Amino acid sequence: MKTKTTITLAIALVFIVASCGKKSEKSGSPNESKDTIVAVNVLNDGVNAKPVRVENLHLTQFIEIFLATPDPKTGKLVAPCYNTLFSPDGIPASKITAPQELVEGLDFEKMKQEYGVKGASLNGPKLWTPDYTDIEMGEVRDFNGIKAAWIAQLNMGDNAGGVSETTPYKTVTIFRKSELGWKKGTTVVLLDDTEGNTYILKGFQIGLKPQFTYEQFVAAGQSNFKNLPAGWKFRVKTLDKDLIETPKDGIATIMADEFFNVYDKTGPGMSNYKP
Repeated sequence: MKTKTTITLAIALVFIVASCGKKSEKSGSPNESKDTIVAVNVLNDGVNAKPVRVENLHLTQFIEIFLATPDPKTGKLVAPCYNTLFSPDGIPASKITAPQELVEGLDFEKMKQEYGVKGASLNGPKLWTPDYTDIEMGEVRDFNGIKAAWIAQLNMGDNAGGVSETTPYKTVTIFRKSELGWKKGTTVVLLDDTEGNTYILKGFQIGLKPQFTYEQFVAAGQSNFKNLPAGWKFRVKTLDKDLIETPKDGIATIMADEFFNVYDKTGPGMSNYKP
């Protein structure tokens, strides 16, 4: 049986194949409820998304919020994703885009009612490890004083309970129009599996009750892990050239570890080389 890690107020990486914000059709029925209208509007938050580049992101603190609602075309749950790294306010000098006290005040039950959705959940707080990101940014919404922009839409299958669980070390896919870049000289954290694949740490989990700092995690290395699959290895590497991740056809392969840190697969189909 695979270990399940339940993270309080955290996102499930139940990312199967995510579809990026096509405009949803309204029923046009005069009896359509207010909640349904709001949900359809949420699904349209990526329709007018425009490409942006954000620099100076390495170790910036952020959160993501997911609003889960049925797709009117398929009936399956999808979840627009909103990320605080991408907003008109830019990156503050503190490099904290989601202050802990504001995150602690998020009311997800109220959020569900306000947006007329079936689920609302949190990923993070985390530290973003790429140096820059090119991505399509859509509607900006305000969550308890925290501004976050639409960046993706995820397929959630039948996960009606929201995004509250993840299976560590299980790869999943997400559709996103983005490029992530780690510059030469940046120190990165890597996991190597037994099949020759290498995964780069993209988001380091701080959470609402931090277990340790990023520096402590890196220093402790493989000894941090209690459930790392047999034969897998932890590495820390200072890049000797730029690492550029541009997933082929927009399909990225990602994975969480037992701490809910998130990694992206590297190499063919994902990045310009495998570090």
